[in-house]
Amino acid sequence: MPRLFTGLKIPADVSMRLSLLRGGVSGAKWIEPDDYHLTLSFVGNVDERTASELAEELEQVACREFSVRLAELAAFGGNKPRSIVALALPTPALTNLQLASDRALRRAGVEPEQRKYTPHVTLARLKGTAAPSVAAFLGGRAIQHMDFKVDRFILYSARTSLGGGPYLVEAEYLFGQGSSTESQYR
Repeated sequence: MPRLFTGLKIPADVSMRLSLLRGGVSGAKWIEPDDYHLTLSFVGNVDERTASELAEELEQVACREFSVRLAELAAFGGNKPRSIVALALPTPALTNLQLASDRALRRAGVEPEQRKYTPHVTLARLKGTAAPSVAAFLGGRAIQHMDFKVDRFILYSARTSLGGGPYLVEAEYLFGQGSSTESQYR
């Protein structure tokens, strides 16, 4: 039973710049730069039939090339931080792609997550990390605006029991062209 999500791959030059921010936080499990991505829609564990239907529905998503800007570092979890992230600006193009991904999930019989979408790249997962430690990390580092072009989105799979990768590309969907790779689910 595959565990799936849709997302955007972070280009190598941006991943390298983000990876230079790593370190200095007790209890942080830093994500490998090759596994950096910006999630569009979390699917979760689905059967092979549903995965196949989803792969086909995603081919119907229409989008034009656009830019993403990573604008600031933040933490999710408040007083019990659970991750350090680079936040992306929620542009209309990015929001529209995320909503189109969610619609494809629904057509394939999968209910998308209900929480508010906050576009981000997870840099570290935290366990037992004190909020003041995370605040010190965030206060001591900043990112200059990191922009990159997006001309495709990806259907990823993840290992069931572990967060943070490694992630496998199941299919790539080039804007205006459908899938550019053959998914095992089709």
